Amino acid sequence: MTLLRREFLGGLSGIVASPFIANTATAQQAMPRPIPAGVAHGGATTITRIPTQQPIVAMTFDDGPHERYTPQLLDMLRARNIRATFYLIGRRVALYPALARRIADEGHEIGNHTWTHPRLSGLGQGSVLRELDRTAEVIRTTVGQTPHTMRPPYGMLRESQRRMIHAERSYPTILWSIDPEDWRRPGSSVITNRILGRSHPGAVILAHDIIGSTVAAMPATLDGLIARGYRFATVSEMMGWPRWGRSRWRGPVQQGDPV
Repeated sequence: MTLLRREFLGGLSGIVASPFIANTATAQQAMPRPIPAGVAHGGATTITRIPTQQPIVAMTFDDGPHERYTPQLLDMLRARNIRATFYLIGRRVALYPALARRIADEGHEIGNHTWTHPRLSGLGQGSVLRELDRTAEVIRTTVGQTPHTMRPPYGMLRESQRRMIHAERSYPTILWSIDPEDWRRPGSSVITNRILGRSHPGAVILAHDIIGSTVAAMPATLDGLIARGYRFATVSEMMGWPRWGRSRWRGPVQQGDPV
């Protein structure tokens, strides 16, 4: 991560959270979700890409929901029958609950992107867990399901913290293998060309649905990936887990099971 990226996104960490005591029952309700063998890259609990030869990718969108751009993006995804993964900021879920419900209702996965978008690498264990627990709770009360994965803001998380989060809350840390650096606002055509030029089987593609040029780039990007033969899945599906949103955790999907 560069300093410029931290400066651009750092403003999100200025959102002030009110005092919160984690709901212990909610925090502990997540059942263990084992990471399939061979999936972790970048550490025992970290996923940057999925090792596969299949032409399948995961589109992921951070920092929403955004009141203007997220609905536009959802329309684009629905028109193409594409499921994506949205790493939502808890504070924004509380501000725009109807949008969070629409994301879930239309078959997309919701991941945990913390409550205030802080640099988790600079926080202690208690503060990290409170950021995640408060977000998990607002997602649960809003859409009826808790997240199965988390993504640290800016990708900044120490390896010891990743292991702690997985041990305490069962979240693997989801990073990415393609970053078009849309946060620099290089223009829609550049964003599209970077994603298409770097695409590969098992890619986890990072983008932000709070940026207008990113959302404007998505029709050409999605259509370009489709033209190259790529299919789309959510992060949980890519990992071999059941589709997010099912009422009960049934363990990893076995080879040959439908997802």
